[in-house]
Amino acid sequence: MTTTEFAVTGMTCSHCERSVTAEVTQLDGVTAVDVSAATGKLVVTSAAPLDDAAVITAVDEAGYQAVRA
Repeated sequence: MTTTEFAVTGMTCSHCERSVTAEVTQLDGVTAVDVSAATGKLVVTSAAPLDDAAVITAVDEAGYQAVRA
């Protein structure tokens, strides 16, 4: 298992959290997603290391910006 943390900007509510979770969960190998609008943190757990760009693109698809923390 690999855990990676990202900082996400633009989230303000639980709807934002659900949008990010829905996009990131679709990535191959993702086993868990924990996202918090209050802290601006996204923690992704995966079976194998993920490409940071894939996670950042998924967050972008949800309408937010992310960088590896």
